[in-house]
Amino acid sequence: MSSRLQGKVALVTGSTQGIGKAIARLFVAEGAKVILNGLGAAAEADGAALAEELGEAHALFIPTDIADEAAVRAMVARGTERFGTIHVLINNAGMNVFTEPLAMTTADWQRCFAVDLDGAMHCSRAVLPGMLDHGGGSIVNIASVHGHRIIPDAFPYPIAKHALIGMTKALGIQYAARGVRVNSISPGLILSERVVEWLESLPPEEARRQTELLPCKRIGEPIEVAYTALFLASDEARFINATDILIDGGRSQLYHE
Repeated sequence: MSSRLQGKVALVTGSTQGIGKAIARLFVAEGAKVILNGLGAAAEADGAALAEELGEAHALFIPTDIADEAAVRAMVARGTERFGTIHVLINNAGMNVFTEPLAMTTADWQRCFAVDLDGAMHCSRAVLPGMLDHGGGSIVNIASVHGHRIIPDAFPYPIAKHALIGMTKALGIQYAARGVRVNSISPGLILSERVVEWLESLPPEEARRQTELLPCKRIGEPIEVAYTALFLASDEARFINATDILIDGGRSQLYHE
């Protein structure tokens, strides 16, 4: 076991599958105590199983709707009571809301922003007082390549992710002098459970095309995002603040599809 996060406590939202799950596992392996989070029957079962796998001395699962500010405050209070001050927050929980602007309902818009933007702000506001009292901390927001490049009929998801990157920069500058760093990661196509299901639903030739579009000719893995989150969470990244790191295999740099 390594110790890049030894003695640190981390809250990882949306940590019952995909990128969040990979981050939680890696953080525990690197010495952190981790507060796990998810919502819904399936997430609760997965979260309980992950907490058991990681061990009760290292992980605590708290089912919470991050769109509910009061529930987030209660989650942070319970996690702090169990493990102590939260030093690292990974705002990973999110939802895909992809539609056409005129077909989008008001509920679609509100649902997307309630989780993808408001939820990240609720969690940040809940942990910041403890970080500031402690004299430092690291917040990592999981944004998206959609926060840099636009795909038609993906509305309003890219708007929320653009806003999340903006929030990252604003918070990072706001609290830099007090030792709190805020950065974001923008993954491209990553083999999370949802992406695997989507690829399997495509005709074989289209699934192959999605891979061939990438300069490296392969799709990313959750652990590759997790290692970047680990770096940003650790003291190794102590001079990195208010920035975004793209993890998309170079796809967003291509001019032609």
